[in-house]
Amino acid sequence: MELLTAIRERRSVRKYKSKPVPEEILMEILDAARLAPSWNNTQVWRFIVVKDQGTKAKLSETLRPTNPAKAAYLDAPIVICAAAQRGLSGFYKGEAATNRGDWFMFDTALAMEHLALAAWQFGLGTVHVGLFDGTKAEEILKVPEGYSIVSMTPLGYFDTPPDAKPRKPLQEILYLNTYGESYIK
Repeated sequence: MELLTAIRERRSVRKYKSKPVPEEILMEILDAARLAPSWNNTQVWRFIVVKDQGTKAKLSETLRPTNPAKAAYLDAPIVICAAAQRGLSGFYKGEAATNRGDWFMFDTALAMEHLALAAWQFGLGTVHVGLFDGTKAEEILKVPEGYSIVSMTPLGYFDTPPDAKPRKPLQEILYLNTYGESYIK
């Protein structure tokens, strides 16, 4: 599958089959995440692969009851949790290098999107989940001090991908030289 095809076709999947993901495919997907760019090549992300049903159930409880991904944690064969080291990415000699502060969230998001696109190439679904109780998730996963859980995603096979959500047209989000100067006339 071509990269642009994967970008255009990828969807957030919330309903999964219990069919296991072959280990060699899982390793390909995680390796794609590992290859993501990061601030000064800090590679602050760490991935926790959760296959244990009890742990997945506990993680699902960190989501709000109305979160549509909640059931996916139980149905998908795998939940990938991305932890990141704080205070390294976006820093130079121990000081924040920009007014944006710590870049661990940016870097981890890039790695998780690499993961999602690689998964799609293999016919596997994901959904970026960020609305969860991070403190509880970190306790469940025994994440050490200095790291935070940034994102989690179920990973598995699905029947039919969801319909595409509408996207804003380029002319609405693209400017030339300064904000507000339309690029597309």
